[in-house]
Amino acid sequence: MTKVGIVMGSDSDMPVMSKAAEILDQLGIEYEMKIISAHREPDVFFEYAKCAEEKGLKVIIAGAGMAAHLPGMCAAIFPMPVIGIPMHTTSLGGRDSLYSIVQMPSGIPVATVAINGGANAGLLAARILAVSDQDLLAKLKQYSQTLKEQVEAKDRRLQEFGWQNY
Repeated sequence: MTKVGIVMGSDSDMPVMSKAAEILDQLGIEYEMKIISAHREPDVFFEYAKCAEEKGLKVIIAGAGMAAHLPGMCAAIFPMPVIGIPMHTTSLGGRDSLYSIVQMPSGIPVATVAINGGANAGLLAARILAVSDQDLLAKLKQYSQTLKEQVEAKDRRLQEFGWQNY
């Protein structure tokens, strides 16, 4: 059953949003991915957010740039967790997106990851789902162990060859 919705306002967001999908794929979490513009097709967006719970979604990951209304509007309609990914923008480097997503009014929370933080959004969605899924929790623990082992291997290489030959 699809548990995570990944939505973005434009196909230009795909390189970042695909990082969330890659994490969900690694962990065996089903998801759907859609391009929906909250500004250009508000009726389509509203229907998506309104029906997401009925479809069985437990978390929505929403990426947006500039005015970045997609995550906040998802959170206003969808009663479960929404994770916002602010997109890097050419005019303000993504700070505009970050502020739009993180400064939600009281009562409409949006968990917000770093600018272009697709992978962390996927991991946060997985952690939310793992609260009630022991198998997924075990996969997340293994993922963290793998990260630790990668750092240890890099340090061994540094110690063996020195920074000049790294």
